[in-house]
Amino acid sequence: MSVEPTLQDEAARAGWLYYVAGMTQDQIASELGVSRQRAQRLVSRAMAEGLIHVRLNHRIGACLDLEAALRDRFGLDRVRVAPGLGPGGDPVRAMAPAAAAELERFLRMPEPLVIALGTGRAMRGMVDAMIEMEAPQHRLVSLIGNIAPDGSASFFDVVMRIADKVRAPHYPMPVPVISPTPEENAAFHRLGPVQKVVELMSNDAPLLADGFVSRDELDEMQAAGAAGEVAGWVFDSEGRYLDLGTNRRTGGVRVAQGLDRPSIGIAAGASKVPAIHAAIKSRIINGLVTDEPSARALLARN
Repeated sequence: MSVEPTLQDEAARAGWLYYVAGMTQDQIASELGVSRQRAQRLVSRAMAEGLIHVRLNHRIGACLDLEAALRDRFGLDRVRVAPGLGPGGDPVRAMAPAAAAELERFLRMPEPLVIALGTGRAMRGMVDAMIEMEAPQHRLVSLIGNIAPDGSASFFDVVMRIADKVRAPHYPMPVPVISPTPEENAAFHRLGPVQKVVELMSNDAPLLADGFVSRDELDEMQAAGAAGEVAGWVFDSEGRYLDLGTNRRTGGVRVAQGLDRPSIGIAAGASKVPAIHAAIKSRIINGLVTDEPSARALLARN
C-alpha cells in the first residue's frame, strides 16, 4: 500500500535536494514533478519549520575581529560571534548554530564532564540546532528548577531535550523554578534528590513573560537595580546578585562569580546587552556566544 507524502514530507525532501544535493530549484521541480514556484515554496517551508538546519562553517572575518575585540576588552576566555540577520532578524535564530557548535565541542571531549545548563529561548534554540551524537561519558545537570507556576513542566527546560539528542545521563532539578515562599524553597532544597543534583555542580524580563514573577515583584527588583538574570537568579548592573524578590525563592544553583572553569553565556539582542555586560563585568560568565549587533553594542559601552 502506497502512502501519499505529506506537505512536510515534500518540504523536507525539497530542502534536502537543495541544501545537501545542491540541486537548483528547476531541478528540484523536475525531480518532484511540481512547478518551479512550488519547489521554491517547499524549500522555504523546510527552512521556516526547522526541517533543515544550515551551519556556517566559514568564520567570517568581521565576526573573528569582534571575537578578538571582546576577548581583549573583557578578558573573556572564549567568544563566538555569529553573523546578524539584519534589521528585525531574530538574534536567537542567528546565534543558535554557533551555540550548538560550542556545546558540541565540549560533548566531543573524551574526558567525562559535568555540564550544567540553564533555560530559556536561546538555550532551546541551541538544542534545536544541535546534531545528534553519542556522549554517554558526560553528565548533564539542570541549573534551575523545571516546574512552572501551574505545576506543569517548564516550557524552556532543555536538559532532557539535549539528553535525548546526545544519549547522556541527565539530572533535572526537581523543584519549582520559583517557590511560593522562601521556606518552601528551603524545604525543597533539603530533599535528597535535589541535594544530589546540587552536589554534581559544586565543583526582556523572561521571568515576567513566562509567569514566574509578578509585576509588583519585578518592579521591586528593578527599583533595586535589577539588570538581568541567569538561570533564574537576578543581578544588578554590576553583576551583583540581589538579596530580595525571587532570589529568595529561586530553585536551583546560583552561578558563582569568577569560576575557574568555563561559564559560557548564550545571549543576544538589544534588550539583553546591559545584562550581558553586567554578567561579564562580574565574571558570572567568562565566555560568550552572541550575534554581530550585540557584540558591537557591547564594545560601544563604557
